[in-house]
Amino acid sequence: MKSSIMDDPKKKEITKKRHFSFRINIFFFVTFLLFSVLIVRLAILQFVQAKDLKAAENTNTNQTNKIAPIRGNIYDSTKSPLAYTIPVQSLFFRIEPGQDKDANIDLAKRIKSEVFDKYAKPNTVSPTAEEIVLAMDLGYDINKNKVKDPSYYSVPRRIKADLSNAEIAFLLEHRDEFKGLEVTEESIRTYEVEDDKTTIATQLVGYTNAFSTETAKKIYKDNPNSEEYLSNENVGFDGIERMYQDELRGKNGSKKYPVNAAMKIIGRAEVTAPVKGNNLYLSINKDVQKATEKMLHDHIQYLRSPSNANDAYLKYGVKASSGFAVAMEVDTGRVITMANYPDYDANAWTGGMATTTYKEIETYIQNGTITTAKAKYPDAKENAKHPSSIVFMGSTIKPLSVLIGLKEKFFSAGVQNYNDTGTFTFGRDGNSSISNSDKHAYGSLNASSAIEVSSNTYMSAMVGIPFWNKYGRESSKVTAKWAEYLAKFGMGVQTGSGLPGEYAGSNDFIKNAEKDSYQSAMVYASWGQNEKTTTLQLAQYTATLASRGKRMKPQFVEEIRDYQGNLVKTIEPEVLDDSSKEFTQSDWNTIIHGMKSGAQGIDELPFNVARKTGTSTQDVAGGRVENAVLIAFAPVENPKLAVAVVVPEGGFGRYGASPIAAKIFEAYDAAYGGVLTKLGGGKRPW
Repeated sequence: MKSSIMDDPKKKEITKKRHFSFRINIFFFVTFLLFSVLIVRLAILQFVQAKDLKAAENTNTNQTNKIAPIRGNIYDSTKSPLAYTIPVQSLFFRIEPGQDKDANIDLAKRIKSEVFDKYAKPNTVSPTAEEIVLAMDLGYDINKNKVKDPSYYSVPRRIKADLSNAEIAFLLEHRDEFKGLEVTEESIRTYEVEDDKTTIATQLVGYTNAFSTETAKKIYKDNPNSEEYLSNENVGFDGIERMYQDELRGKNGSKKYPVNAAMKIIGRAEVTAPVKGNNLYLSINKDVQKATEKMLHDHIQYLRSPSNANDAYLKYGVKASSGFAVAMEVDTGRVITMANYPDYDANAWTGGMATTTYKEIETYIQNGTITTAKAKYPDAKENAKHPSSIVFMGSTIKPLSVLIGLKEKFFSAGVQNYNDTGTFTFGRDGNSSISNSDKHAYGSLNASSAIEVSSNTYMSAMVGIPFWNKYGRESSKVTAKWAEYLAKFGMGVQTGSGLPGEYAGSNDFIKNAEKDSYQSAMVYASWGQNEKTTTLQLAQYTATLASRGKRMKPQFVEEIRDYQGNLVKTIEPEVLDDSSKEFTQSDWNTIIHGMKSGAQGIDELPFNVARKTGTSTQDVAGGRVENAVLIAFAPVENPKLAVAVVVPEGGFGRYGASPIAAKIFEAYDAAYGGVLTKLGGGKRPW
């Protein structure tokens, strides 16, 4: 019994040792096995999968998308907005590799039916499912199951701009159901339109359009900043919008996404806000601009009135269909108004202009005060029968012709040195002749009175022929010297305004000389039938006469401020050329004293206005037409404002252009507290 009791503890000890040894063996075996597996796995990672893993490591990175900045605003001189940016919420679609094309087509259909059809703003047109798929740029058509381009890009595609609050709320609430969609703030360019639907300085302000177009690529091919532009952003295409593109645009922001090797987004985006562009404050005065545009419209409609067909003078303007006017301050070069008729609503460019709309306005989209434009005519054949905005100077050149004659000592001021019989004969055999309007004979004339009555014969006999004789006769030296004089006053050269597309005018001197003779060309040049100019050139020329020789750079922007209102830059007046000392004060007095030609509306103003009307004769496919032209500045005693008006087919400048100029002077005087009346000291003989 005792032995049995004694054996049990020993057996238990032996059994316990055996179990312990077994567990130790199992532990070492498992440990060995785990180390073996680890070593094998490390070997596989090192020698088999290293290349793939390294590539995966390199592709686990961030995907950054640029965010276009909000464009700065454009204001007039009274700080009234002319062009501004409205922030809107837009729907974008982001393509990722591996997306199912059928699922994306279904997504497009759902966006249309569940979002746009139910929650869009009233009276707005939402894209169809087909248009949504096209906007997604998936590489295939909704009705064709064929992939055109197997590549996918991570650049977001705009599906719809200016979402309603209801659309935004629904999309955010159901974001898990609408994979790949993002609601992002962007901006829409808007142009000021008055309550009566009138626009303000449309052609000067210009417009914006998509940078993705071929036209934009050409415009900005040499702009170093264009590398930052986004394909879906709008950039300036014309006018101030293009001229000051870099100042208006601002700086890009960014949206950075963490993505994995398969380019799938694996976290929240990090957003860096863009910097808004600078604001421009123009020299244009909204009230003067509106008054000018209204007068252009009203007066051209008046000229076209059938009742004028039997009037001895107004009958020459019944086909007028367009008009152009520029007012420029004499001492600063600030352009107060630059008006085109017809004009259009630049908001038509927003979202892309319809082809029908473009065809309707294409002939006058360009700024006719600096380049070629004309009213809309039914077809190309009819279009060729009418002149463009670039016309001959006509009699507006006569103050300069007389000034040149005085400088060259061809005659003296104040001397009754020419008897105007109404006709002047010239040429080798005396077979060529020119005449005054209606062949009117003015009798004894001096330099001033020749300008006042607008004598063609005086200019031909006293300036044209002597100039031809002095500078080489049948030689190109005549042309060169004449062009040199004109360039000092802004003709035949660009005004220096910087506006894109500005035309330097044209000179038909050589063409006319080859057709007839240099003598004939010089005769016609002396009274304005050789040089074609823009309205802005005429305004600059007028201001140069008013300042007695200082040719100012036309300025459109007074100052640039950042989006917080801090001053960035003030645009200072700039003198481009100063010929004031090349002519005596007596010479200047003589020509200004002669600028008294009859001009409807101007004589009724409460201050003295120096002016020269012109009737620019031009041959077009439809025959010979008469263009109304006028230059004027006021007040005579202390010139402040220079005005130029061109009305193609407007007839005599006295009737076709002068009333428009009178309205501009009146509007400027009212807008600036009667400054012209005060500077002129009231109406009195001069």
